Amino acid sequence: MKGFLQLLATQRWDDHRYYHQSRINQTLHLISAISFLVAYVWLFIDPAVSALIGWCISMGTRQSGHFFFEPRGFDHVNNATDAHKEAIKVGYNMQRKTVLIGVWAGIPAVLWFFPSLGGLIEPAVGFAGFLHDLGWAWLMLGVSGMLFRVLQLWLRDGLVVGLAWMTKILTDPFHDVLMYWKSPFYLMRGQLLDPMEHVRSH
Repeated sequence: MKGFLQLLATQRWDDHRYYHQSRINQTLHLISAISFLVAYVWLFIDPAVSALIGWCISMGTRQSGHFFFEPRGFDHVNNATDAHKEAIKVGYNMQRKTVLIGVWAGIPAVLWFFPSLGGLIEPAVGFAGFLHDLGWAWLMLGVSGMLFRVLQLWLRDGLVVGLAWMTKILTDPFHDVLMYWKSPFYLMRGQLLDPMEHVRSH
């Protein structure tokens, strides 16, 4: 158990210091975390609605922070190249995220043109029905994407590493609220980048 918690702490620390230096990205992660917590509640009410919130709001804000605002190139805080960080990324690096987002964006078109998915489901009635089916499809994508990465990590690094990463992903909303609740205030003061003094002194 101690080793598992150490792995979890290391993955969280590396994720923060390597990929959350932008105050805009941190603020978007705060918004994402809050909306994910709302999605967690809806998971017990209507899983399809939970997935719509998770993908459209939570993932939208989270990934736009990474793609558009997080600095790329040489990382002077950690003395590491972007290629090095991408190569050692435990979870979904930018290349894997691009593939995942591509699949996510393609699912609505598949459901629109093949509403029964070849007879696997009952065709949706109306736009509300379409959205409900889309929510379920996106939920399946999220679950399968997580399990697929856990399997990859299991085969490469061992099951404990994969389970630690899955635990990190599922608890990130709680952790991000604690980590980044001050970020909007720093941003309003004009601080676009976290000085990361706690990282430099680590």
